[in-house]
Parts: sequence; structure tokens; C-alpha cells
Amino acid sequence: MDISTVLIVAAIAGAFILIGVVIGFVAKKKIDEANFEAGKGAAEALMAEASRAAENIKKEAELEAKDLIFEGKAAFENETRERRKELQSVEKRVQVKEEGVDKKIEALERRDAEFVKREKTISTQETKVKELENEATASLAAQKARLQEVAGLSSEEAKKQLLDAMEGEARLEAGKLLKRIDEETRAEADKKAKEIISLAIQRYAGEYVTERTVSVVKLPNDEMKGRIIGREGRNIRAIEAATGIDIIIDDTPDAIILSGHNPVRREVAKISIERLITDGRIHPSRIEEVVTKVEAEVAQTINEAGERAIFDAGLHGIHKEIQKLIGRLKFRSSYAQNVYAHSMEVAFICGIMAAELGLPTKIARRAGLLHDIGKAVDHEVEGPHALIGADLAKKYGEAPKIVAAIGQHHDDHPESIFGVLVQAADSLSAARPGARREMLENYVKRLDDLEKIAKGFNGVEKAYALQAGREVRVMVEHQQINDEGAVVLSRDIAKKIEAEMSYPGQIRVTVIRESRAVDYAR
Repeated sequence: MDISTVLIVAAIAGAFILIGVVIGFVAKKKIDEANFEAGKGAAEALMAEASRAAENIKKEAELEAKDLIFEGKAAFENETRERRKELQSVEKRVQVKEEGVDKKIEALERRDAEFVKREKTISTQETKVKELENEATASLAAQKARLQEVAGLSSEEAKKQLLDAMEGEARLEAGKLLKRIDEETRAEADKKAKEIISLAIQRYAGEYVTERTVSVVKLPNDEMKGRIIGREGRNIRAIEAATGIDIIIDDTPDAIILSGHNPVRREVAKISIERLITDGRIHPSRIEEVVTKVEAEVAQTINEAGERAIFDAGLHGIHKEIQKLIGRLKFRSSYAQNVYAHSMEVAFICGIMAAELGLPTKIARRAGLLHDIGKAVDHEVEGPHALIGADLAKKYGEAPKIVAAIGQHHDDHPESIFGVLVQAADSLSAARPGARREMLENYVKRLDDLEKIAKGFNGVEKAYALQAGREVRVMVEHQQINDEGAVVLSRDIAKKIEAEMSYPGQIRVTVIRESRAVDYAR
């Protein structure tokens, strides 16, 4: 094939290609125009739909706005109605108050008129009274002169006689008044004494109960608590009924607590429970049997303890009942000091002091041994143990010297020499180091606190704590405090001691006011 043929074929092919390109361009333009028309129609449709939706939304918004306006209008009307009611109520109250004020003003005006009228009446009456006074003065002067002439006495003499008669009547009335005041004071003092005793019991109850009215029984295990209680509590009720002691079963491990003021019954209950635990048979009939046996044994122990004390003191002829009381002291403690051992110490100290003074030693030892027998029954009989002991000693035939010494061993000034010996021996036994549980530091601090409280009052010159803190004596300056002030001061000091200190029993406050007159012979 020659070159010309090739060129012709190439030209034809190029022509066809050009024609195809032109045809494709024209076709594409037609297609684009068709798509444009279709898109334009869709856009117009969408615009129409959007217009319709916007119209609907506008209508709904108008409806909601109308609803809101209606609701707001209703709320505003309701609020306006309520405010109107409140204003009407306030107006009514104001109107009522105005009417009340008007009435009060009218009443005040009437009172002012009445006061003016009364003032005029009083002024008239005062004028009349002055006239009557002048007439009475003139009449009295005339009567006085007449009386002096008839009686033959001057006015001064008559005045003296009248004053003497009035003084006698005043003395009689004063005596009656003092007697009534004394009776009232005694009644008030008795009431105050009971209050102080109850207050002292309350303030000391915690330590007293835990240390002096409680016994602890050790158990082999906690299961034993259930056996002591028994089915439906019958065993514990039987023990409490037989011994008269309360049994406390708490969370204390391997132990129960016996509580009661009678030390002998508490000891009986303790021994009985220990035996029941050892025996293992715990039921009501066995409980009654064991308690009966233990009571007999404790009574025998009390008799033997009383006999031993009397024998050791070298005494004889003491009544059996007093012997039992001495033995009961073995189970009694005072400030953690065993009263039985304390009584033996007091007996021996009394005997030694009596021997030194050349007095009968047996009487002294007897008084010392029996001085606290009232403590054996002070939980059963009312009154201080000294007086209880004196009554018992007198009842069972003790000599008057012994009775007096027992009853006076806590008095400030015992009347008998044996009372002084017993008081001194009692203080010595109690003050022995280790005899009582109270620490020396606490004891000294209590005495120091007593003196500081007393010295904190104005007019106090000196203060001394006496009788192991049972009394505080206060010396005051007589220029600053009179007799009545001393009475008030003693009461104030006692009140402050009650409020700020804890102490067993009671503390006596003695205020001493002394005035001295000094002169010199030259």
C-alpha cells in the first residue's frame, strides 16, 4: 500500500473522529438542557412545598401565641382578683382599728373630764382637811393641857410611860416572832438537811455502788449465764427471791454482778452462786437448799468473828446480839476500809491511850470495839451510825460511859473522856497510810480546794480544812462582815463547795467573826 492511500485513510478517519466529537458535544448539550429543565421543575416543586410548610408553621405559631395571651390574661385577672381581695381585707382591718382608736380617744377624753372633776373635788377636800387639821390641833392642845392638869404628868413623863409600855409589848411580840422564826428555821433546816443528804447520795452514788454495793462472781464460761438465768428466767428469779440481792447479767465476759446494800446478803448470794456453779445442778429447789445452808454457815461465821474480836480485845460480858453485830462488820466497808478490822484497831489504840493516861483500859477498848456497831444495821435503820450504835448498846445493857462514847465519837466536843479517846483512835485508824483507798494526792488536793474556795470570798482572812476535810473553818475580818453577813457567807461557801467539788458525806462550814478591843494601862 502506498503512502497516498495511507494519507487518504487517515484523513477519512480524522474526519469521522471530528464528526463524532461534534455529535457528542451537541448530544451532551441537549442532555444538560434536559437535566436543567428537570432540576428547575423539582426546585419549583420544593419551593412550593416549603412555602406551604412555612404557612402551616405560621398558622400554628399564631394559634400558640393566642393561647399564651389568653392564659396570661387569665392569670393576670386571677392575680388582680386576689390582690383586690387582700386590699379589701386590709381596708376592713384598718377600718376596725380606726374605730377602736376612735373609741379609745373617746374613753381618754371621758377620763380626762373625770380627772379634772376629781381634781376639783380633791382640792376642795384638801381645803376642808386643812381646816379640820387646824381645828384638831387646837383641840388636841386644849385636851393635852387638860390631861396634864388632871393626870398631874408632863408630856415628857407621859411619853416615857407610853414608851415603856410599848417596849414591853414589843419585847413580847419580838419573843413570839423569834420563837416562830426558830420553829420555821428548824423545819427548813430539816428539809435542807434531807436535800443535802440526797444530793450527797446522788453525787457519790456512782463510786459507792461500784465499790461498796457490788460483788462480782467469776464464771467458767459464758454458757453458764444461760444456766443461771434458767428456762424463762426461773433460776435467776429463785436466786433473787431467796437472797434478796439483784443479779445483773450483762456483756461482761465470764462474770455476773451482784448488787445490794446489805453486805451479809450479798456474801450469801455470792457463796451460793459459786457453789451452784461448782455443783452444776441449778434449779429452784436446789437453789433454795444451797442458800439455806450458806445462810447458816454465814451466820456461824458472823458469830465466830464476833467471838474472836471480843477474845482478842480481852473483853467479856458482851451481849450475844452485840457479838453478832460485831461479826457482821466483817462484811461492811467504809471508804474501802473493812469496818471489822478498823474496829479492832480502834479498840487497841484506845486501850494504849487509856493506859498512858491512867484510865481503865478495858472500858476504853470496849468503847473502841463497839463504836461502829451502828454500821452493821445502818442500811436498815434511819439515822447516823453513831446514834444507832449508842441506842443498840443501851438496849443490850452496856454501861452509860460506853453508850456516851459511842454516840459522841463524831461530835465536835465529846462530853466524856472515853468519847475523846474513841474519836482520836477513830481518826488515827482512818488516817493510817493504806487504810483507805483514797490517794494521798487526792486527799491533799481536796483539802487545798476547800481552803481555796473559802478564801475566794471577800472579807475572808484565813481558812482551814479540819477533820480530814469534813469541816472548813473560815476566819473573817469583822470590819467588813457583820453577824448577818457571816451567816450569808457560810451559806454561800457551802453552795459553792456543793457546786464545784465531789466528796463523800457532808462538809461543815464554820464562819468565825471575832472583834477585839485593845487598850493600854500607862
